[in-house]
Amino acid sequence: MSQVALRPVEVGDLDAIFEQMRDPESVRMAAFTPEDPNDRSAFDAHMAKVMSSSENRLRAIIRDSRLVGTIASYVSEGATEVTYWIDRTCWGQGIATRALRLLLEEISVRPIRARAASDNAGSLRVLQKAGFHPIGTEVSFAPGRAAEIEETILELP
Repeated sequence: MSQVALRPVEVGDLDAIFEQMRDPESVRMAAFTPEDPNDRSAFDAHMAKVMSSSENRLRAIIRDSRLVGTIASYVSEGATEVTYWIDRTCWGQGIATRALRLLLEEISVRPIRARAASDNAGSLRVLQKAGFHPIGTEVSFAPGRAAEIEETILELP
């Protein structure tokens, strides 16, 4: 089995992360994405803000020395949440599951929440394997689909 590790995101990672986060199929699956995933200026501004906040924990996911995604925790409306993005060429290989377990070892805050498009079976499965349980749903506009869709909210107690 290949080795998965986390490390802080570095400025030198941003080109690869931008390319991963603008892949059309990945954007459609994630759904809740920036309005224009191809806007590099907006991406750079967002990443600068995320990387400079002490409330955020942004990690590069490394498999066999290659950056294959990102995973992060952040505070939203007083609750700590996790989010991740895996390069589409690596979907279905257990990377998100391993990366989430590693991140949860770093974060002592509980409960912790996560969100996923309700039809994103892969992401929901990753979260449930880590012990997250659905606590509700909400319908909101998803830029990655240019439509309102249902999002499942999950929590790890």
